[in-house]
Amino acid sequence: MNYQLLEKELKKRLDSPYVWGRKQADHFDKQTNFIYKTFLFKELLEKIESNFCDSLKYNELKNYTLNRWFNFWSANAVETIFCEDINVTAHKNSKDKYTDFYISTIPFDHKTTIFPKGFAKSVPYAIEHKRELIGWLYNNQSSQKRQHFKNRLFLIVLDYNNPKDNWKLKAEILWLQKIVSTYLSTFDTQKLESFSFHNQIVKSDIIWAIK
Repeated sequence: MNYQLLEKELKKRLDSPYVWGRKQADHFDKQTNFIYKTFLFKELLEKIESNFCDSLKYNELKNYTLNRWFNFWSANAVETIFCEDINVTAHKNSKDKYTDFYISTIPFDHKTTIFPKGFAKSVPYAIEHKRELIGWLYNNQSSQKRQHFKNRLFLIVLDYNNPKDNWKLKAEILWLQKIVSTYLSTFDTQKLESFSFHNQIVKSDIIWAIK
């Protein structure tokens, strides 16, 4: 993957407000699944116009598409960065929603996310109480097909001085590459948090990406 080119494309989206207007939902996903095969931002805008120009929900669908595209390609890059590490093995089934890759034979899904406002506690507190934050993330993030209680690594991006711009850090692919590489170089299974969800043991951790 050409990380420099992808970062350039992702940053073209930063000029438009990051507005969902609604929670993510399966039926909206079906209408915007063309994001998976649309790499260039210009092409994305063209498809938005051709697909939704006559829709009464044009603005809602446009914002939804822009956000899904941005989040998907950023996450795709992060997953690729993980899989380039010598101790990481990509999952053979790329469509498996529970596993992106294996680290030391442990299967993981990964999720890049902004620091959640709903946690309602400070960042220093969250860093010191990692387990509490992970539990909150499992129980409060994602719904419908996205929600699961399997092993997951949370990559949390945070612009400390401009929290409203947290989401923009997902475009900083080369910076995120260094953070992930550093995490993997010191990866220790003993440092993972263990939870019991629905009668199964789940392993998880947080990787902080703070500017």
